[in-house]
Amino acid sequence: MESVKQSKVDRYWIRSMEFGRKYCGCHQMPERSFFLGDYQFPLCARCTGIGAGHLLGIAAAAAFRADLPYKVLLATLPLAADGTLQYLTKYESNNRRRFGTGLLYGFAVMSAIIHTGRLPGKLWRKKRTRFGRPS
Repeated sequence: MESVKQSKVDRYWIRSMEFGRKYCGCHQMPERSFFLGDYQFPLCARCTGIGAGHLLGIAAAAAFRADLPYKVLLATLPLAADGTLQYLTKYESNNRRRFGTGLLYGFAVMSAIIHTGRLPGKLWRKKRTRFGRPS
């Protein structure tokens, strides 16, 4: 039996696939994933979009220092609609749509988390101002 020598890229890809399955809970179906050459992304198109949306939400919060209101959670609806339609009907989404709905969802959820995390500081500053103390 001939031993197969793995390259660094192959070992990294295997570890990435294991990480995606174990820690992200992604199904990693090949027909619902992007590929870079012969290598499948460790996350499906939708999970890749969600991760990218999380990063975009963090970057937007840092760059603009503005809180988005909870209305941003309406951006989660396209993912819910697309997933529900696929589950209940014969409709089959494509990877671009899965990525796009995942991106919106990830951005909305991360924006809501950041908004919630900033609330205690806002309330504390508001309370100090109300009682005549300097802010």
